[in-house]
Amino acid sequence: MSAEAAAPRVHAIEPSLATLHGHFSRELPPVLTIAPGDRVRFRTLDVAWGAFENPDPFSPAPPFPGRDAERDPGHAMCGPVRIAGARAGMTLEVRIHELRTGRWGWTAAGGAPTPLNRRLGLAEQERVRIHWALDPDAGLARNRAGETLPIRPFLGILGMPPDEPGRHPTSPPRTCGGNIDCKELVTGSRLFLPIAVDGALFSTGDGHALQGDGEVAGPALECPMERAELEFVLHPELRLARPRAHTPAGWITFGFDPDLDEAMAIALSDMLDLIVEQRGGDRREAIALASLVVDLRVTQVVNGVRGVHAVLADGALPARLPG
Repeated sequence: MSAEAAAPRVHAIEPSLATLHGHFSRELPPVLTIAPGDRVRFRTLDVAWGAFENPDPFSPAPPFPGRDAERDPGHAMCGPVRIAGARAGMTLEVRIHELRTGRWGWTAAGGAPTPLNRRLGLAEQERVRIHWALDPDAGLARNRAGETLPIRPFLGILGMPPDEPGRHPTSPPRTCGGNIDCKELVTGSRLFLPIAVDGALFSTGDGHALQGDGEVAGPALECPMERAELEFVLHPELRLARPRAHTPAGWITFGFDPDLDEAMAIALSDMLDLIVEQRGGDRREAIALASLVVDLRVTQVVNGVRGVHAVLADGALPARLPG
């Protein structure tokens, strides 16, 4: 059997004190080293470090024991995973093969002095937290009142550390990925990330059962992930400045910046590059077409660094005539 036809090697990472961390750092030792083309099945905690098993889905999960909140103040992430042969400047492709939620989740709103809460008059209100029972087989979330919503799971954090010393917070997305919080990164998606450090040192977490564009309350429907199976492919010759993805919604480019207008311009600029790559021509023609077939969406407005993603549906571009 040829190497191309061989089944991929599959590894597993369970949440434990040895595999969990709440910050990005190039100094974190990898918990697993894999070859390009291998897959990893992650089981992850929710963003708030709740224990994976929660006997009452309508109450807060017991805290995961042993967390050092001073060392790991951010999202509960699993990793890092070292990819053999990965070098800074290459591109890491993350293929999302399966996403299955745990059995419980929650969201919350108000009671925090964020700019958006102040603008909406919610900063001084008592914080409300809504708990949900999740049924990954039926694809439904149900709250205590019996109301139901269809779920659409994705991972909020998919990324690597920047090439800078020290510990870095998990909240802001970066050029090497991280807390992207894009609801389109569902099963079947391929995320392309610029590698900043040798070995890549990939981590993931922040499972979401459901989120609207913007993630306006702060949390989405936060949940543990029973299984997140990801495949890792290296592209040594592909040089990207920022993440891009191919998803069931189409091609996506991302912009991250504290200013929403600048995040929009970055996402659009990268989409123009993508259109030129796929179709030829120049950026003037590309933006004329983008005005017709590209959607600009607010990814999230709650991570300090705002996110905008530009979406180009498959088949939306007209065929370029020869000559």
